[in-house]
Amino acid sequence: MSQDSKLYTTRSLILTAVIAIVGSVLVLEITGKIDHSDNKENLPIGEFTAIQVIPGESFNMSSKASELHARCENGYLAIAADIDPSYLGVLVDYKNRGVRCSRPSPTGPSALPEPENPGQRDQSDD
Repeated sequence: MSQDSKLYTTRSLILTAVIAIVGSVLVLEITGKIDHSDNKENLPIGEFTAIQVIPGESFNMSSKASELHARCENGYLAIAADIDPSYLGVLVDYKNRGVRCSRPSPTGPSALPEPENPGQRDQSDD
């Protein structure tokens, strides 16, 4: 087949595909089909996987460090970005429950009920 008998060149087909993709995105943007959320409160920061650590057994993990770090915020584990300190999110499980930083003591002050009349002695002890 000679060059004169080709109906479309490769360059024109690639150009047509690029124009079609850009045009489709523009039409979706103009009609409001692409949602750009301004609410950054419930956006996922990342997807995390837990690796079970069994004493005496090795586990595979990348040697390269993440660009995130963890810290405790109000008793819950929070993930923060190393680059932007304002980028902070609390780690939650699949039911949107917060992951605690430490295990509360079963006999600690938060686990015991407060007395109804603090400062007054119980009269039944006398």
